[in-house]
Amino acid sequence: MFEENLKEIIKQTLKKIEHPEIAKTLFELGMIKDIRFEDGKVFLTLKLPLKEIPIKEFLIEDIKRTLKEKVPDIIVEINLKEMNQEEKLKFMKMAQEAWRG
Repeated sequence: MFEENLKEIIKQTLKKIEHPEIAKTLFELGMIKDIRFEDGKVFLTLKLPLKEIPIKEFLIEDIKRTLKEKVPDIIVEINLKEMNQEEKLKFMKMAQEAWRG
């Protein structure tokens, strides 16, 4: 069972992870969803604009590494899903506006 303080640390950490190519966080881009805690694990969904984007593995490892820096013994389970059309449009608009180039 997770302590409320630990849940909050994890949620706040997830909200700060930046996209490597867009000057926005993954959370702002709508990429991190469905955060849940169970038996010492954190489960979340990583929503991608396309299921096979080239930086998919980088994003997964970045999320896990960042969480483990804050909570070393955390187990992170990431479910991958593709964004629906509405989510993709919103993502693309933000990506165009905040592209790091």
